Amino acid sequence: MPKLIFHPDISLEVKNSYQWYQEQASGLGDDFLHELEGAYEAIEELPETWPKFQRGFRRFLLSKFPFSVIYSSKQTPPYVVAVMHNSRKPGYWLDRT
Repeated sequence: MPKLIFHPDISLEVKNSYQWYQEQASGLGDDFLHELEGAYEAIEELPETWPKFQRGFRRFLLSKFPFSVIYSSKQTPPYVVAVMHNSRKPGYWLDRT
């Protein structure tokens, strides 16, 4: 059984962000992915820990990058609906619910 379920558009969101960071500085995209993986692991372990955000979804804020992981802990495994940049189109993911 998977530990998290991801909305299909997340792969493109992450890929685009990774490429942008890699263009800024070699290895920065890898740092982004590493922090994102840590967020996924934390959500898997303790999905009820992070605060509710909108419409009952929860929000895990990355510490080094301006992104949040938006997910639902109402189902098992948790459903990740977005890897959202914190200052670009903040509600774009709401139609994914």
